[in-house]
Amino acid sequence: MFKRRDRLPFWQMAYQAVWPKGGWGRAAVYVKHRLRRLPDTPRKISRGILAGVFTTFTPFYGLHFFVAAGLAFVLRGNVMAALLGTFFGNPLTYVPIAVVSLNLGHWMLGTEMRGAVDENIFGKFLRAGKDLFWNSWNSLSGAPVDWTATAIFWNDVFLPWLVGGIFPGIVTGMAAYTLCLPLIEAYQKRRRRVLKKKLDDIRRKAAERAAETRAKEQGHGQA
Repeated sequence: MFKRRDRLPFWQMAYQAVWPKGGWGRAAVYVKHRLRRLPDTPRKISRGILAGVFTTFTPFYGLHFFVAAGLAFVLRGNVMAALLGTFFGNPLTYVPIAVVSLNLGHWMLGTEMRGAVDENIFGKFLRAGKDLFWNSWNSLSGAPVDWTATAIFWNDVFLPWLVGGIFPGIVTGMAAYTLCLPLIEAYQKRRRRVLKKKLDDIRRKAAERAAETRAKEQGHGQA
C-alpha cells in the first residue's frame, strides 16, 4: 500500500522523511483523507489513532510503526489508523514531545540529565548507536567492549523518556480519540447518505429506462 513504483534515491527519501513533498500541511491533509476512508467502525479507527499518537511519545524511534501496530492490536483498534496516527510525530512536534517527556521522566525518577554539557539528546542517540554497532563487532572479533555511552543513553534519555512519555502520551492520545470519533462518525454517516442517494438515482434512472422500453414495445405491438 505504501510502496512506490518509482523508487526514490536514498537522499531524497531521507529529505522527505524530514520535510514531505508539499510540506507537512499537505501530509496532514493526506493522512486526514486516508483516515476518513478506512473501512472500519469509527471507534476502531479512533482507537487506532489513539495508539499511533501515544506511540509518538515513546523513545522507540525506528520502531514506531511496529509499536503502534502492536498497541492497536491489543486495543482492538484499526492497525492502519495506528500507522497513520504516528504521523503526529514529526519534526514540528518531536522537540516539545522530547522536552515534556524527558523533564517529566527525570522528575518522576528523581534523576538529572548527566553526561557532557554540550552533548544533546541526538548526540546521545548517535553515541548509543555507535556503541551497539562497534560492540557487536568487537564481541564477534574477541575485542573488548565498552557500553559507557549506552549506559549514559539509557539513564539520561531512554528510561526517563519512556517513563515520562506515558502520561502525556495517554492524555494526547485520549484527546485525539475524543476529537476524531465524532468527526469520523459524522463523515461516515454523510458518506453513506451520499452513496445511498447515488444508488437511489441509479435505480430511478434504470426504472425510467425500463418504463420507456416497455412503452416503446407496447407502441410497436399496437402498431
